[in-house]
Amino acid sequence: MAIPWSNIFIVYFLVISVLNILLLHYSAVTGETFKYYYDTTSLKRSTFPEDFIFGTSSSSYQYEGAVNEGGKGPSIWDTFTKKYPNKIKDESSGEIAVDSYHRFKEDVQIMKELGFDAYRFSISWSRILPGGNLSSGINSEVTRYYSTKFVECLATGLTPFITLFQYDYPQSLEDAYGGFLSPQIVKDFTDYAEVCFKAFGDRVKYWITFNGPSIFSKLGYTIGKYAPGRCSSWLNLNCTGGDSATEPYIVTHHQLLAHASAVKLFREKYQGTQMGQIGIIHGTDWVVPLSQSKEDIDATSRAMSFLFDWFMEPLHSGSYPAIMIENVGERLPKFTVKESDMLINSFDFIGINYYSSVYAADIKCPTQNKTYLTDSCADLTCKLYIMHALNIIFLKDAASDWIYLYPQGIEELLMYIKIKYNNPIIYITENGYDNFSDENQSLKDQTRIDCYVQHLSHVHNAMRNGVDVRGYFIWSLLDNFEWCDGYTVQFGIVYVDFANGLKRYPKDAAKWFKNFLHQEYKSQ
Repeated sequence: MAIPWSNIFIVYFLVISVLNILLLHYSAVTGETFKYYYDTTSLKRSTFPEDFIFGTSSSSYQYEGAVNEGGKGPSIWDTFTKKYPNKIKDESSGEIAVDSYHRFKEDVQIMKELGFDAYRFSISWSRILPGGNLSSGINSEVTRYYSTKFVECLATGLTPFITLFQYDYPQSLEDAYGGFLSPQIVKDFTDYAEVCFKAFGDRVKYWITFNGPSIFSKLGYTIGKYAPGRCSSWLNLNCTGGDSATEPYIVTHHQLLAHASAVKLFREKYQGTQMGQIGIIHGTDWVVPLSQSKEDIDATSRAMSFLFDWFMEPLHSGSYPAIMIENVGERLPKFTVKESDMLINSFDFIGINYYSSVYAADIKCPTQNKTYLTDSCADLTCKLYIMHALNIIFLKDAASDWIYLYPQGIEELLMYIKIKYNNPIIYITENGYDNFSDENQSLKDQTRIDCYVQHLSHVHNAMRNGVDVRGYFIWSLLDNFEWCDGYTVQFGIVYVDFANGLKRYPKDAAKWFKNFLHQEYKSQ
């Protein structure tokens, strides 16, 4: 009697699943990582359009160091790392970081040698306005410093992409009125943005208002892992006050209004003469349903609303996603008609920071002890080793927790944005892979190369399907201060020897990018 194909498939699927689980168990026991090795010669520079931009990304607090130089005022991260050293894995800070404040010319030369087209970095608000606002005065020494940096980039052929806010705003504003918890931040941010537009707009043609605002709201005001370190007291996370059920939404509301206000100002006063573009960066995971049940699929949709649409929908329709309004209720702030009008289409492009994907499973909505993290009524902590096993790179960190990268997720996310938000211009503004402690001293980083090749391949697939992607920025050129992880993980394609004068050494991934970016362009 013939065996039904369905039964053969089930047996095959079970065998593959068991083998994958055994491989994962072997990796956990031996400490070896579960890796895929791809033919990196199959991806070429000419795979992408000739004007497609390849760049690297950084941020001021993670790179600059020199926290007490040049008239800089303290930022909330200067305060946070001193007040809560135990919240940083190695109790470190960005006081020195990779010293790019003094060594940026060296780093720009590295980028030039490797063949990158652009450099995305953030300006330190507390350097430009040490007291936080215009009444405290503009730091002319620092405006000259950043001007020199822009000149250096342009002289070496690197296009500056400038982020105005990447988590480190002036401590003086936190002390004065609670920073982003107050609507007063909208005016102060807009004034700060105008100082930058006026001082640097002749050399900067790509402006980014906020980097990963949802990350700031979630980690800074829900669980207190990032500055200013606020959360509900019942969470017992050693926070400085806070309410995890309301403050993330308030902070997000003010970030969105500050973004829209700065864009409005730029378009009215500077864009016509400076011919620049302005956008915002969304940091998000992609979400995959744990099963194909209706409940888990609905949970996946809710999770995406809370992770991504929370920030993107107001820029599209002037309102928060309907499911958020339903689930959060009165805790979710409301936009006025004027604010909604200001928000709609307040971007020329959007940036996407993508690293990994998560599974979503349906859970019952809590009736008490609510936080932003529970309001979606979706469990994003579950990990499944079967359905997508062949598309996931598994890694093991020092705490023996499994995390995974899902390169296909970046393609699925880009298609989601295309369909839901009328195919905006997109730049991939961060994508990377972090070495874990057992690999930190190695310049051999084949997994990092594999990771970039896979993500670039999926970005290209999305472009072939009509997604308007204009550039791809890696995180990051250098190993650096990684917020609450300190220096325990290393995202750089260039190794930084923190014990010996911050000397820079290219990893194999840097050599791969050099070969990739120096290929003679031949249109296909």
